[in-house]
Amino acid sequence: MNRTLGVCYYPEHWPEAQWAEDAQRMADLGLTWVRIGEFAWKRMEPREGEYDWGWLDRAIDVLGAAGLKVVLGTPTATPPKWVCKKHPDMFAVDENGHVRGYGSRRHYCFSHQGFLEESCKIVRAMAERYGRDPHVAAWQTDNEYGCHDTVLSYSDAARDGFRDWLRAQFPGEGNDGDIDALNAAWGNVFWSMDYDDFDEIGLPNLTVTEANPAHVHAFRRFSSEQVVLFNRVQAEIIRQFSDAPIAHNYMGRVTEFDHFKVGDDLDIASWDSYPLGFLEDRVGADAAHQRAYARQGDPDFQAFHHDLYRAVGKGRWWIMEQQPGPVNWAPYNPSPLPGMVRLWSWEAFAHGAEAVCYFRWRQAPFAQEQMHAGLLRPDSVEAEAFGEAAEVMAELAEAPEVSPVQAPVAIVFDYDADWAWSVQPHGAGLSYFGLVFDWYRACRKLGLSVDILPPDARDFAGYALVLAPGMMHMPDELKSALQNADAEVIFGPRAAARDVDFNIPTPLPPAWPGSDLTVARVQSMRPDLPVPVQGGGAVSRYLEQLEGGGDVVMTTDDGAPIAVRCAPHVTYVGGWGDDAVHMRLIETLVPALEVDRMPEGVRRRDTATERFWFNYSDRPMQVGGRDMPPAGVSRQTL
Repeated sequence: MNRTLGVCYYPEHWPEAQWAEDAQRMADLGLTWVRIGEFAWKRMEPREGEYDWGWLDRAIDVLGAAGLKVVLGTPTATPPKWVCKKHPDMFAVDENGHVRGYGSRRHYCFSHQGFLEESCKIVRAMAERYGRDPHVAAWQTDNEYGCHDTVLSYSDAARDGFRDWLRAQFPGEGNDGDIDALNAAWGNVFWSMDYDDFDEIGLPNLTVTEANPAHVHAFRRFSSEQVVLFNRVQAEIIRQFSDAPIAHNYMGRVTEFDHFKVGDDLDIASWDSYPLGFLEDRVGADAAHQRAYARQGDPDFQAFHHDLYRAVGKGRWWIMEQQPGPVNWAPYNPSPLPGMVRLWSWEAFAHGAEAVCYFRWRQAPFAQEQMHAGLLRPDSVEAEAFGEAAEVMAELAEAPEVSPVQAPVAIVFDYDADWAWSVQPHGAGLSYFGLVFDWYRACRKLGLSVDILPPDARDFAGYALVLAPGMMHMPDELKSALQNADAEVIFGPRAAARDVDFNIPTPLPPAWPGSDLTVARVQSMRPDLPVPVQGGGAVSRYLEQLEGGGDVVMTTDDGAPIAVRCAPHVTYVGGWGDDAVHMRLIETLVPALEVDRMPEGVRRRDTATERFWFNYSDRPMQVGGRDMPPAGVSRQTL
């Protein structure tokens, strides 16, 4: 697999006389891909049914004449004013009942049928015109589904769609659905919440206190399905007219919809990587960690998403937007440490990326993102990242092609579990993503490469270790597959803690086949009151009382079990451990793994033919017998 570079470009932002020069500079830099179009609906269709393709035709021709390949984005993330005037109720509504209206982007509700029809029209018009254009080598649907908290909408359209969706989930005679079945599944006898008809069911917001968790969880599932359907319609239209691959650019730690299901309708998964912006508002790190990595980004956050989207794309994935300098939207927006743009690029390639595209070509001198850096300054002078991109391009010319290889460790990631934790976290700051990420970080600190698998994975051949932490609803089919796997399996806490309708099942969790291990009681704890673990480390935030048989693997200092064998190769962990606990469990339970504890800030990643080390620290490090400067990358042929 070849490794290529690209850039995001907005020809509608710049004088047409400048396009050819820009295209030639991109080609001279060695770029392959140029993404355009995803925010230009008004320029394509200034008035309903009146299309202006001339400027876009010329832009694509100019880029193609320079030898560049175009990724053409559908513009549905920015519906123009005329669409909004035609459909004044198309806007999403937030949890507090406030309309999220026109004036920026992503101003639509996924459930609004009128907006869906308008989206289909513009996508069809684009696909008909450019589906066979030789310069359009890939497509992107919409832009960053879920960004700005736009999946969950409490609009009338969402309410009506949710009711219809529930009727299908609880079928009865005809099309009416079985309301008694819903009442029983949701436990609506509690607080006298039984419904007589599906049309009585509202959305789970604006309640006096918390809504029924089964109701909230069902609404999360419905909302995810709306994203899946919205994307599917676009992909189906494009495929009628084009054979080029279709991608979507996902985001970091946006879990409100099931990316695996969206990915089933696409050819490529891509994501938008902003390591410095994400450090402040998405990693969940404390102040000391944020200071230490303020100009580098978290050492594991980008890698986690590389591995996640490799799974979403079934092996094909890109970086569609790579941060090149300061951004405009985080609480603090420092410049990357010199060398970090190169490091981030190479880390993506080490995890199997086909392409890394920088956002953006030239910094805009106007509007909302004028403080967002590009490869060029607003005056077209090269910015700092331009030189690092050129350095990566030169190194790619000398590098071998990527040969992917299965990692020794797999982590099962389940979006439905993330929604369940969000509905019922049981403690401030607790999240499924945070728990999974903690286990992932522990693996990385041990020098281990990781594959991320979807929740419907059933084949675990070749893995030495499979982790399934916090998977709230755990289907029997998955339990059986893990029971029969050759790998060591670690799961919990809160695994198998709810059935599909958010009820506590009996027998009590984890209900592992052939084991009487029982979670008898659960508690969430203050993060500043950790429980010490015998041998080192601590459990904090979440702790379960375990009863029943099985070999005890790890206890608290006072002897309470926190890790117990359910089967010869299956261990249940009844607490949220720190890095020391997680790393020790991995080393103890899977001694065959080739672990190598990494120096602070250094991470390792293996392909079939190469071993990479990345120095996320701001000081020199030595690893693998090699000196690494700050923001350094070291590569060794295996």
